[in-house]
Amino acid sequence: MARPYRNDYVYHLNNSYDKSYDNGADFQSICDDIYVSSRNMMRRLWGYMNGRGRQVAWALAIKGGQQVRRNLTRRRLLSFPHLLVVFWMLVMLWGERWIFASRVRSCDWDHWEDWPAGTTPHRLIFIADPQIIDPHSYPGRPWPINPLTVVITDNYLRRSYTQLQKVLHPDTIFFLGDLFDGGREWKTAHGNFDDPDWAKDHRPAQEKKYLKEWHRKYGEDFWLKEYMRFGNIFYENWKLGGSIPSPGQRGRKLISSLPGNHDLGFGAEVKVPARHRFAAYFGETNRVDVIGNHTFVSVDTVSLSADTSKMKDQVDLRPIYGPAQEFLKEVKATKRRAVQKEVRFWRGDVEEVAFKQKVEELSTADYSDPPTLDLGSEAPDFPTILLTHVPLWRDPGTPCGPMREHWPPSKPPKGQTGPVIPDHRNAISVSGGYQYQNVLSMEDSVNLIKSIGNVKHAFSGDDHDYCELVHTPDQENVREITVKSLSMAMGVPTPGFQMVSLYNPIDGQGNPIPGSPKTTLQTHLCLLPTQLSTYMTYACLGILTIIALIARAFLVSTLNLQTFALDSDPHSSSVILPIFKAKTEHEEGSYDAKSGSPWTSSTKFPSARVSSARTRGQSISNGLNPQARAASPNTKGKANPGKWGWGQNKGPRIEIRRDLYYDKDSAWKPASRSRSKMSVVGREIWTTCWRVAWMVLLFFAYLTYKG
Repeated sequence: MARPYRNDYVYHLNNSYDKSYDNGADFQSICDDIYVSSRNMMRRLWGYMNGRGRQVAWALAIKGGQQVRRNLTRRRLLSFPHLLVVFWMLVMLWGERWIFASRVRSCDWDHWEDWPAGTTPHRLIFIADPQIIDPHSYPGRPWPINPLTVVITDNYLRRSYTQLQKVLHPDTIFFLGDLFDGGREWKTAHGNFDDPDWAKDHRPAQEKKYLKEWHRKYGEDFWLKEYMRFGNIFYENWKLGGSIPSPGQRGRKLISSLPGNHDLGFGAEVKVPARHRFAAYFGETNRVDVIGNHTFVSVDTVSLSADTSKMKDQVDLRPIYGPAQEFLKEVKATKRRAVQKEVRFWRGDVEEVAFKQKVEELSTADYSDPPTLDLGSEAPDFPTILLTHVPLWRDPGTPCGPMREHWPPSKPPKGQTGPVIPDHRNAISVSGGYQYQNVLSMEDSVNLIKSIGNVKHAFSGDDHDYCELVHTPDQENVREITVKSLSMAMGVPTPGFQMVSLYNPIDGQGNPIPGSPKTTLQTHLCLLPTQLSTYMTYACLGILTIIALIARAFLVSTLNLQTFALDSDPHSSSVILPIFKAKTEHEEGSYDAKSGSPWTSSTKFPSARVSSARTRGQSISNGLNPQARAASPNTKGKANPGKWGWGQNKGPRIEIRRDLYYDKDSAWKPASRSRSKMSVVGREIWTTCWRVAWMVLLFFAYLTYKG
């Protein structure tokens, strides 16, 4: 008996392998298996595409082409469902495009400005709380709802801002803070971004469970992407307003350096690294700008509020409020220097101070009286406008006026002509919470106005709704307007922006010209479309569309009108025999030598030899094979006129209907001649509704994609 086979060579060879080499061989073997499997799969796919796949693709292409051709007939293109689609397109162009231009056009400067004839005012717009939506806005909202919300709200901002630039051509635009919704939550590349120990319990429970995820997924790179997103909406479309300023103006400006509590935090919990990042990309958070012969003072009040925080005595908060306080100490001198630069420009002088050119010994040089632009308290001063994200202090219940949308003023009692005071529904709530405070403290507000000096007007944001009031004498009777949010997602149905027209003619020294208007500033609130109303219009139109299509379906069935639903194509490959046959007979005994058939069909459809002894119960279509269906055509190209004189394709036709079998009992049932009325109605409703729905949704998706 032969010895059992033993592969000693392989055994010894395997034992001689090193462990590390064995692991490498296993990995190489896995890679080889993957490569071989992929290659075989690609070969099979290539073979399929060159064989049956090509046939299937060709058949589908032919079928699709036939379907397109059947849909492109004039009667079908001008059918009622397609007319509804055209009407829907016009409605959506109105709701997604034209209404924005119409609303902004109704706010044109000429409609409300009231300056003397021939004046050239400086035209300025305030935008508050765009607060672009991000993962902080609606944590836990599932996909795709959250991305869709981002796209829709971004489109609303972009469309509003685009029309603002195209129609109004403002000389200057100021943003009043809260550029982002979660800017304070996205980690910086450097610096400690963790909540301090004493503030960890302040964060709401809803945010605590997402905090680790935010710090892990959203850092400096994510913030930079959000910065680019903000720029794509506002900076890129700035040029739509033109590069040439209005007559008599120095140039066009866009200033977005004022931060909000959603950008940095509020008070003692301001994130200093976040503020450094914000200032690096948007500019100094505390600044003075002279625009239209008015001095604009922007103050980072979210950081300044740390000075009056309850934690001031327990924690060193000077890194937070220190820069704002230092700015306020020097702001009056800064204002005077800025005014002198502006006056020197209009006089045609060099804006900066000029030094005498001379050579002096360092030990004997005189530094007591250097040249300066600060001419002291007697120097001319322009009307000052304070810009703050958080509104100034007011007593609880101070009404905001009739233009506040969320809660209109309460109706006064009978006989009272003035407003109801206090009116807590119509007022901004004097309250606060985690990382926000609705109004500044009394101490900060008074200190702010007195430190700046000559404040005639103040503009703020944060509340998202409009509020206008005149403050008490403690705050120098300053008139303040809290600007509406530009975003549709801030809880106020109708967004808007504030338009300001500035006119302050001055002489060569910076003093007002005698006879010039006492009021140098005029304002107007411009309201944008209410997106909820637009969507309600779509919903009502959708219901009316369905009702109209249902009514049409019943009319089609009742009046025997042309149906919209297409029947199956009679020329498709699924049809074995013709539905109609020309009533033409050949002469008896005629014979086609090529086909070997005693007669030849005169129609263009394939023919078959059928026995005359066929019983009625046999199906015509089931008794044929592919070879029998492939009969040759008449070679002479002429039709036999037949003994009754019927020519080819002339005269009556015989309808050939398919008989139906049931496998259960082989019972014969003739094919039905027509569908029931309800089946026609149901088929029409489904076909027309589906056609209108997908075409309308596709057009809406296109408008959404284009912004």
